[in-house]
Amino acid sequence: MANRSLFSSQRAAQSNVLNAEGAIAYAMSAKQSLAQLAMTGCLNQTYYASAELQLDQVLKLCFEVPGEYLAKTAVYARERGRMKDMPALLCAWLASFDSDRLEQVFARVIDDGLMLRNFVQMLRSGTVARKSLGSRPKRLVQQWLERSSDERLIRAMVGQQPSLADVIRMVHPRAASMERSALYGYLIGKPVDHSLLPSELIAFERFKLDSRAPLPKLPFQLLTAQPLGREHWVQIARNASWTQTRMNLNTFMRHGVFEERTMIKLVAKRLADERAIRKARAFPYQLLTAYQAAQAVPQPIREALREATEIAVSNVPSLTGSVAVAIDVSGSMGSPVTGYRQGATSATRCVDVAGLMAAAILARNKGAMVLPFNDRVRPWNRARGGVLEIAQSLASLLGGGTCISAPLEQINRMGMAPDNLIILSDNQSWIDNRQSGATATQLQWQRIKQRNPSAKLICVDLQPYTNSQVARQQDVLNVGGFADAVFEVIAEFSADRYNTDHWVRQIEAVDLT
Repeated sequence: MANRSLFSSQRAAQSNVLNAEGAIAYAMSAKQSLAQLAMTGCLNQTYYASAELQLDQVLKLCFEVPGEYLAKTAVYARERGRMKDMPALLCAWLASFDSDRLEQVFARVIDDGLMLRNFVQMLRSGTVARKSLGSRPKRLVQQWLERSSDERLIRAMVGQQPSLADVIRMVHPRAASMERSALYGYLIGKPVDHSLLPSELIAFERFKLDSRAPLPKLPFQLLTAQPLGREHWVQIARNASWTQTRMNLNTFMRHGVFEERTMIKLVAKRLADERAIRKARAFPYQLLTAYQAAQAVPQPIREALREATEIAVSNVPSLTGSVAVAIDVSGSMGSPVTGYRQGATSATRCVDVAGLMAAAILARNKGAMVLPFNDRVRPWNRARGGVLEIAQSLASLLGGGTCISAPLEQINRMGMAPDNLIILSDNQSWIDNRQSGATATQLQWQRIKQRNPSAKLICVDLQPYTNSQVARQQDVLNVGGFADAVFEVIAEFSADRYNTDHWVRQIEAVDLT
């Protein structure tokens, strides 16, 4: 009789790497690793990885994948993942090593003033092979400035290191008219004929001379250096975009904006406007952050944030078949989802994002089972209320070690076999470490598959790490990030529209023409 341990069709895949905790794991492919880092990395310190390590990993991977795939990843991370630093970094690499590809994607990735400054800063830092822009990148930056509307350039005035003025001095864009020449001059601090400037800047100059003049419609960051009274702040709030409103509720509160009942009604209506929410393309977790921070604002505004969150997660798919969601509430999930950044660390933790994602899946998939876990499955009763209350209830369980196999073991103990098992985690299991061979999670997954051969495992990784607790196989999806794109990939996978390397295939489908 042949040795069954050698020739069994169910033999578990052998681990091939150690994770950040020194426990056995499975390495992702170069393409999948780059996608994971591009969709989760913010080049800041995380619980397990320094910013420098993330940067080194990305630059190494850039040499390991085809230039076309790298360019598509930059577009995907920006357009679908709404990321900022990583897409700019990938463009900076293309500027040094594949400028033809850079030309293809530049306008789609470098789509606002922040992205332009990120790109220029990364190139000039010398981190990506060079310390100057080079002729083609310089021409692309020139074209960005020359083709931008006055409004776009004015919005780009906000921000430093480098400032828009620094960029203009660097590349010397050509002015197609006297008006554009005056605008460039104004932006770099030269004396110009103010009558040639856009009307918003003319109004701004008048306001700087006389605060009784009408408040110009400019990004409010440009106005706050001036002495502003309550009536000015009311006007700023009245003119604010949806995103500016979400981010500055406490600022408006401090300056007396909500002393006017009409402003409470206006702001609440704006925040709950479905069209404005879709246009702003906000991450759902950003609404959770705003809700948690806005404890003192009037109740109608808090209710509007609650309604906005429900709208923001309404595109979460309803999956075919039974659904179980395992959410990691271990100690490492208490780290900021976008990493530690001096002076600007997000208050939103990985566990908050995972809780919100779990709550959204639960809302759209009636009867779904939720299994919070750290070193074991934690008891949890579903909280009353909407996605915010459920997310906060799950996040309150934070603490302990990480054992990703625990919820799978619990499912096996219960004799269940869900059609879709979703794990929300930073994917760094260690409590269930084994000396060698397959991971505990892989072994528990194989037991589930024996009872339900069509079951699918979806591992959503919220942090920029490049290993998994489950081997690459047809019924397993490893996907990273916290934007709507994650749910889109899950829906495609659940509907059998992809097979092995599902997420990579979606990135490869990006059209660069």
